[in-house]
Amino acid sequence: MDIGLIGLGKMGGNMRERLRRSGHTVVGYDRNPDLADVGSLEELVAALPSPKVVWVMVPAGEPTRSTVAELKELLGEGDVIVDGGNSRWTDDIANAASLAEKKIGYVDCGVSGGVWGLENGYALMYGGAAEDIAKVQPAFDSLKPEGDFGAVHAGKVGAGHFSKMVHNGIEYALMQSYAEGWELLEKVDLVDNVTEVFRSWREGTVIRSWLLDLLVTALDDEPGLESIAGYAEDSGEGRWTVEAAIDNAVPVPAIAASLFARFVSRQDDSPAMKAIAAMRNQFGGHAMKTEAPAGGDVEGRKGGPEVSEAAAKAGAGDGHVPGES
Repeated sequence: MDIGLIGLGKMGGNMRERLRRSGHTVVGYDRNPDLADVGSLEELVAALPSPKVVWVMVPAGEPTRSTVAELKELLGEGDVIVDGGNSRWTDDIANAASLAEKKIGYVDCGVSGGVWGLENGYALMYGGAAEDIAKVQPAFDSLKPEGDFGAVHAGKVGAGHFSKMVHNGIEYALMQSYAEGWELLEKVDLVDNVTEVFRSWREGTVIRSWLLDLLVTALDDEPGLESIAGYAEDSGEGRWTVEAAIDNAVPVPAIAASLFARFVSRQDDSPAMKAIAAMRNQFGGHAMKTEAPAGGDVEGRKGGPEVSEAAAKAGAGDGHVPGES
């Protein structure tokens, strides 16, 4: 088939290559002229036979919305736009309604596979009308992994990105579980080779997964991960998953906790933990760690914690830590 592809970054560029390897004619456009096959959206649309299929792979939000709006003015009845980015499913419904004014079809497609998709294929979750899906089906068949699984017509418009949103929420929780397990194993003196423990889990266990494989690869490169900052961004889909769960009264404690853990990772000195330390000191006289005064040590121990007067009276200054009350 002939297909236009807008956005030729890490994902889009590899998708173009995989489609071409399958014999499809791909006309690509990117703001970077070194990556593009044509110089404008107008040229891309003009190069495609009808019915025209244009796949959009640009950042979610306004970049996608504006690209779809521009394509609306260039395409006509029977043509189809596929949004393969990480758009919010509510944007899909709005885009589809707008395009329907000109009888242009719309398909939303959640894509998973990252930089490995070129060789392994991409997991695809797409939503839209059956007649629009049929026009894109040859591309879906070429992009998906080999075998019986890896692609699904999830439902009507919005279903593809909603499914991918939930997929990413689950991904957050899985990564958080592996990360917490790794930290605990590293913390104790009992386990000699944490990387080999994780490697052993790759076969025969119920927690084996591709994410586990990738973590082992990272640990092989750097067992202690010393050069990596403990800071994790969120793409937005974890937030949307939690919001959708609230809207539908569905409890998602693991996904929510993993999202909030990412927020914690961005705080050098957590304000919430400061408040907790202050409250523990008030109700139980628990020690509060503070910075050493200028020009001197703390309590005669360089770099050690300063102990409040209340804590000292409670015995916290001698290494004893009273229990919570």
